[in-house]
Amino acid sequence: MAGKNLDPSSSPRALLGAELRVARERAGMSQAELGEPLFVSGSFIGQLETGTRRMHLEFARQIDEILDTNGFFARNCAAAAKSKYPDHFAEAAEAEALAKTIRDYAPQLIPGLLQTEAYARAVCRAYQPTAPEQVIDELVESRLARASLLVDPTTPLLWCVFDEAVIRREVGSREVMAEALRHILALVRSHRIIVQVIPFSAGAHAGMMGLLKLMSFDDAPPLSYAEGNGTGQLFDDPATVARHVLNYDLLTASALSPRESLTVIESAAKDYEHA
Repeated sequence: MAGKNLDPSSSPRALLGAELRVARERAGMSQAELGEPLFVSGSFIGQLETGTRRMHLEFARQIDEILDTNGFFARNCAAAAKSKYPDHFAEAAEAEALAKTIRDYAPQLIPGLLQTEAYARAVCRAYQPTAPEQVIDELVESRLARASLLVDPTTPLLWCVFDEAVIRREVGSREVMAEALRHILALVRSHRIIVQVIPFSAGAHAGMMGLLKLMSFDDAPPLSYAEGNGTGQLFDDPATVARHVLNYDLLTASALSPRESLTVIESAAKDYEHA
């Protein structure tokens, strides 16, 4: 292993994780034993091995030293770190692609997994009003690529809770909004996703601080992701994840039922179409 490099074109993070597992087992160490000198948990090492988490250079150098891998992980760390997503969201997006269940709370915008091309373009242009068209095209392309995980009819389970502002705020144009809401309705009616709406009448609720994403996996501990203006953080600390799970449960309790939510979204789509 020490004399080769990973092929950046073939899922480098997954390959790097697989090589880490081989090197760790060859050294006769458990995940917890490898994590101890790195001051991380055994579950974090497991997430590196499954490709759920990104291996940063500082960890790669220490792993090379501990496992005596002749600089392999440091050399290949850069290839595994490359991402088409913004830095603050890259790890969350890549973990999302491996998740068994995804639960999203959206306070202002339709979640990226559910956006149409026209809606995504309007959002990206609003964020970067002076960016060249090529930059916007690349941002839209990467956002739409995330939705490919919905091609599978059953996995992952996607449950979204929207604040009513998501469907009432006109993004792009009335035509863009009508198309975006019809797209969500089609996914709900095909039983591919679950959607709930928190109405304005609910008043204050547990999600007013910002976007929240929860992810669970078959072979790794759950993660949560919280995002602000141009910032985001992925969490694996059990206490933090548990607190975020509670927040999400409170949000679903404040929301309309899925059937009632479907009616509200349908009504909003008609309003945009006929106004």
